[in-house]
Amino acid sequence: MAIVCPTVTTFDLREYRRQLDIASKLSGRIHIDLMDGIFAPTKSPALSEIWLPHVSVVDIHLMYQKPMDYLDQLVRLKPHMVIIQAEVDVHHMHFVAELHKADIKAGLSILQETPVENIYKIMHSFDHVLVFSGNLGHQGGVFDVKNLAKVAQIRSEYHDVEIGWDGGIDDQNAQKLLQAGVEVLNVGGYIQKSDNPERSYQKIVDQL
Repeated sequence: MAIVCPTVTTFDLREYRRQLDIASKLSGRIHIDLMDGIFAPTKSPALSEIWLPHVSVVDIHLMYQKPMDYLDQLVRLKPHMVIIQAEVDVHHMHFVAELHKADIKAGLSILQETPVENIYKIMHSFDHVLVFSGNLGHQGGVFDVKNLAKVAQIRSEYHDVEIGWDGGIDDQNAQKLLQAGVEVLNVGGYIQKSDNPERSYQKIVDQL
C-alpha cells in the first residue's frame, strides 16, 4: 500500500521546526532532506543541529558528497532510514552494511540524468530505491513523466525493493505514480507551501 510522506526541506532551524511540525502532524512517516552545499547547491541545518520527532517514522535523504563522514551522527539520530545518492563519493555497500548494523534501513536515490543501469550492481543491498525527479535541495520540483520508466526498470530487476518518488507530486499525478508502482510519495512544496497543508495532504491521499 502506498504512503504519502510530507517532506521537510529548509535552510534554517526556525523553518525546519515549522515544516517538521506540519509534516509530523499529517503522517506517521515523514521525509527530511539534508543538504551539504557541495553535492546539493543549497545547505540545510547541520546534522548536529536537527532533531527528529518521536511520533513519526523518519527517513533522512542525505544529499551529502561524503556521507560516510557523517555516519556516527546519523546512527545517533536513529532514523528509520537513510537515503544516499548513487552519484556521491562513498563505498555504497560499506555504508549500507554500517547502517544495517545499527538497525537503520538504507535507501538509494538516483538523479534524473542517472540511468537505472548504473545502479544494477549495488541496488540489491538497499531496502529502498528513490527516483528523484525534483530540483536538488529545493522544494517545488517538476514532475517528469519520463522518469516513470525507471520505476518499471527497478521493479523488474529487484522485485522486493520499496520504491519511492521525489519531485513535483500533487493531486493531479499521484495516481499515475501509484499505477506505475511507486509506494512512497515524498511530497514537499505541494504541502509545505500550501495555505492549507492538511487539505493538500488529504487531496493526495484521496488519490491513492
